[in-house]
Amino acid sequence: MDNKRLSEICITADSSIRQAIACINADSHSQIALVVDDGRRLLDTITDGDVRRAILAGVDLNSPVSVLRDRRAGSRYMEPVTATAGTEPSALLQLMQQREVHQVPLLDGGDRVTGLATLRELLAVQVLPVRAVVMAGGYGNRLRPLTEDIPKPMLPVGDRPLLELIVNQLREAGVREISLTTHYKSERISKHFGDGRNFGVEIRYLQEETPLGTAGALNLLERSDDTVLVINGDILTRVDFRAMLDFHQEHRGDMTVAVGTHEFRVPYGVIESDGVAVTGIAEKPLVRHFINAGIYLLASDVLGYIPSSERYDMTDLIARVLSEERTVLGFPMHEYWLDIGQIEDYRQALADMKTIGDT
Repeated sequence: MDNKRLSEICITADSSIRQAIACINADSHSQIALVVDDGRRLLDTITDGDVRRAILAGVDLNSPVSVLRDRRAGSRYMEPVTATAGTEPSALLQLMQQREVHQVPLLDGGDRVTGLATLRELLAVQVLPVRAVVMAGGYGNRLRPLTEDIPKPMLPVGDRPLLELIVNQLREAGVREISLTTHYKSERISKHFGDGRNFGVEIRYLQEETPLGTAGALNLLERSDDTVLVINGDILTRVDFRAMLDFHQEHRGDMTVAVGTHEFRVPYGVIESDGVAVTGIAEKPLVRHFINAGIYLLASDVLGYIPSSERYDMTDLIARVLSEERTVLGFPMHEYWLDIGQIEDYRQALADMKTIGDT
């Protein structure tokens, strides 16, 4: 890791969690922020997992990063796992496996950070062990007249169709096998992508003769033991698919749902009551909820819950998995995300691409 890249993932002890997130997002391969003093001596590490667990717990992201250290108190991750600069890659891999970490800061004799070893860069094979499915069969009625002659996922965002941005992002994450569910004007999609070789992936098509909902088309997949990554075809995002898979595996999920945070302020004083008695009042409170972001990881056998040849939505599948007393996880996103469902969302996507760039 060169000095410039190393500097980008270093923060100070008085930095906020939000600043740590910016560091992590600046280098998606590392998934870590290093807390250092003025002499770049290592004080602590903040991982992508630390941040996402804090989001789930409702921690204020403007809080100092020391809050995350306090939350780790008593765990085996209380102190950073480090190695001496110059340690052989084989020894670093063994250390990561023993301590179950994905990053190891490299220190000199004075505890100054000189580099960072990551599991992603040490492993020769970078293929993400999942099959991806992009749901691209919808009519896009709320985007008419833009979708009168073109399927919604093929709307241009920047200089490329939205669906091409998604395919490129999956490829860059290490996904090699992608299935596209199609229905409305499916020929526009298949003509553009072909078998996928021009995009560096293998593309297959799951043609819905009638719309099967947001989960029904998954029944058309060939059965295998691979984890399935599902993403709606109308989403513009920078979510880290590898981090999501790590989260899914670490917490032994049967199904993982990517969730975003939605906040709104109630424009009135909210009365708290117990029967007829008023017990308190909150003036224009801020309400925060986690929302379904349309990205999922599914254990292969979960597909067996989906009925064949009938409409079935992801909300139905989530309810079924829960009813079977299996584990459904919420993966909190801190990356950019936009659901392009309406005209104003599409305008926002066009504007945002000038800032976030191509995936």
